[in-house]
Amino acid sequence: MPASDIGLTMRDLPSRPEGRAAIPYRAAEQTPRRIGVLLIPGFALLTYACAVEPYRAANVLAGRTLYRWMHVSPDGGPVPASNGVAVIPDQGLDRPLAVDDLFVCAGGNPTAFDDRAALAWLRRQARRGIRIGGLSGGPLVLARAGLLRDRRCTIHWEYRPALVEAFPDLDVTSSLFEIDRDRVTASGGTATLDLMLALIAARHGRALAAAVGEWFLHTQLRLPGAQQRSALQHRYDISSPAVLRALERMEASIEEPLAREALARAARVSVRQLERLFAAQLGRTIRAQYRALRLDRARALLQETTMPVLQVAMATGFVSAAHFARAYRAQFGHPPRAERERARGGGPAAARRSTRRVPRGATVA
Repeated sequence: MPASDIGLTMRDLPSRPEGRAAIPYRAAEQTPRRIGVLLIPGFALLTYACAVEPYRAANVLAGRTLYRWMHVSPDGGPVPASNGVAVIPDQGLDRPLAVDDLFVCAGGNPTAFDDRAALAWLRRQARRGIRIGGLSGGPLVLARAGLLRDRRCTIHWEYRPALVEAFPDLDVTSSLFEIDRDRVTASGGTATLDLMLALIAARHGRALAAAVGEWFLHTQLRLPGAQQRSALQHRYDISSPAVLRALERMEASIEEPLAREALARAARVSVRQLERLFAAQLGRTIRAQYRALRLDRARALLQETTMPVLQVAMATGFVSAAHFARAYRAQFGHPPRAERERARGGGPAAARRSTRRVPRGATVA
């Protein structure tokens, strides 16, 4: 069944739950806003749902069709999500597209997407004045099409190193979402819901956007500048202010690693005291934790970019390819080139070994 037929009654003839009055909304144009979603193979299903479902809910809660949407795929065929679920699109790129907003939804390994025809098609849509967005890994696709120049953008934290390395001139933030004129980007997952609520609020008022958020038990409308990742103390499950200060400096200084003495000064303790705190809180030395962070970044770059191995080594603070290869094999059990070949073999990036402390008795998937 085509995606355009799924939930047809709900989309075209919205009905409110029995006994519920329509939510007040600010009228915009009389005709519904037309939404297009370009699905890239391996897209994140949660991100996709958070992009489309708010529009369905807005229609239902307003008691009229405010939005219509359609799905597009690069070849016109079914598009598999990262979990294997496939969506049958309404059309491919060979037919004219009549939309007001176009969102590129990508996940898995978006750097592997190099469909020249699709990138050229995106540029043509931009020239027509369509507002274009990238969701989760979608901003990487937009960057490759040249559509993020002179625009502020964001991307999922997992893909951010790849985007920054490949396109160093872009203005990339770590925000949940960004709206910059005719470009919108969201870091994926539930941040996509926050973006859609912001767009609904801008068009039809905050009351309707709040009601849509409440529909999905999302009762606090997060601002664009909210950070994607949890605070360090929650990610690492530690409480020492000194260790947290040192970790913050480590994460900010991957390409040019800091000496232990510099980290200790930032942590406001002696080197000896900082080593004792790392052993107690993380079960690792300062050097081992720093190396693990740098190797995790290297793994992301190998999986998600086409950077040469030597360039990846330099971008993560290693002085030579040989040193990098030895450290990488010790950490992950295979050399960097094998990681690159594995990523090129297709499919989403493999789960990465965590650099966080794992509680005793916990199972690591």
